[in-house]
Amino acid sequence: MTDNHQMFDLSQWPIDDKCRITGVFTDIDDTLTTDGVIPEQALSALHKLQQAGISVIAITGRPAGWSVPFARDWPLDAIVAENGAVALVGERKYYLQDALTRANNQLRMSKVLATILQVVPNARVSQDSAGRETDIAIDHSEHHFLDAQDIAQVVHIMQENGMAATVSSIHINGWYGEHNKLEGARWITNKLLGRDLDADLNAWVYIGDSTNDQVMFAHFDNSVGVANIKVFEKELQHLPRYITPSERGEGFAEVVDALLLARPIPVPTE
Repeated sequence: MTDNHQMFDLSQWPIDDKCRITGVFTDIDDTLTTDGVIPEQALSALHKLQQAGISVIAITGRPAGWSVPFARDWPLDAIVAENGAVALVGERKYYLQDALTRANNQLRMSKVLATILQVVPNARVSQDSAGRETDIAIDHSEHHFLDAQDIAQVVHIMQENGMAATVSSIHINGWYGEHNKLEGARWITNKLLGRDLDADLNAWVYIGDSTNDQVMFAHFDNSVGVANIKVFEKELQHLPRYITPSERGEGFAEVVDALLLARPIPVPTE
């Protein structure tokens, strides 16, 4: 685990470290996307990574149902949704928890959700909740605003009821289980690529933008925050090591350009 107290400019990322990267983990909302859609430069960057043979796995708090079209249409190896609980690989779906565990957890989560909506009158479930299978989500900045006090109260209720809770740039997510973005990354890397992530950590970079990315920032020596992470800087106990000049999808594209420019130019064969 790294202990980052300062974010360095992306230009300070050592070339030797960049040359070792063979895989990219990335958040989606406000990292790949800008105003809810993926901009052309970010989509182009994903295609460039694919052409360079670099694995790309998105890890998000978004629900499995919401993620399905992007897993199918974007040039990604996989999307790990619901903070590590569900993986989508093309048209296939994999679960970290078995069916009985998921069913029991859904009953428990529905009771916690009812409590939240009763105790925090301004709370609203996220509009993507219909696609959720293993967690609940309260909207705080996507379509509905919650202030810091309400956000803290929602997190407290989740944790008081034994749930894991995390705050993204748009939602408060809660779930039952020991998984998180890091565990999801370990799981899908082994399942999909047959690689031990912890033994191969320097070959990966993580790119994110908010407080729910801290577990990844803390674990990866190569971690980058897109510039809009400055909004959450005071709330972060673990900072990314580097920060991009630009925000959101444009910042993601800057990371990809930095990676690809560092790679040796192949020598053509006759």
